[in-house]
Amino acid sequence: MLSYLQENSEILDVVSEEKTLSIYKLIIDGGLGGQIIISILFVLLATSLYIYFERFFTIKAATKVDKNFMNQIKDYISNGKLEAASDLCTKTNSPTARLIKKGISRIGKPLEDINKAIENAGKLEVYQLEKNVSVIATIAGSAPMIGFLGTVIGMIVAIHEIANAGGQIDIKLLSDGLYTAMTTTVAGLIVGIIAYISYNHIVVKTDKVMYQMEAKTVEFLDLLNEPV
Repeated sequence: MLSYLQENSEILDVVSEEKTLSIYKLIIDGGLGGQIIISILFVLLATSLYIYFERFFTIKAATKVDKNFMNQIKDYISNGKLEAASDLCTKTNSPTARLIKKGISRIGKPLEDINKAIENAGKLEVYQLEKNVSVIATIAGSAPMIGFLGTVIGMIVAIHEIANAGGQIDIKLLSDGLYTAMTTTVAGLIVGIIAYISYNHIVVKTDKVMYQMEAKTVEFLDLLNEPV
């Protein structure tokens, strides 16, 4: 009875050891090729997350505009206080405010010229909002391919071990190649998915700011077009 319990205990220990196999051990057992691929993917993940959060907080700050901003601008312009209106835009310091400030600096010129100046300034603001976002898109597309590259490397290692085994296949000899193939594939897909979601979220947030700028610009131009 005692020996039976000891045998069962040993089996449970083995099962427990297999279940607690860590991600770190999987990476280490994947060999040098797998470790290099995983390291590259980790750098790509860190880069995409850094750009995402940096852009997220920048865009979030850009959307914050006082609800009374346009009403104040309208009052200043109606009373001929263009300098006060320009100072308000400077203090507000948002993409929308900078576009309005550009329009105020062109007051007195034809409406078409004012609109053109605001459009050009708007393109620069959008460019600033989208800064480095294309890097996330590149990572989203390249990370899975880098993971698949690790898969190919792992399979080559496995086939090489089979060729050198003299016809006798030992699963232990194939472990390095299989670990590399599986871990790099999963890592590449995880990084790609995170980068893809991050990119699309930033694009949606940027579009929101663009719509806000467009709406305030139209409101400003309508203000200038009102009869005195």
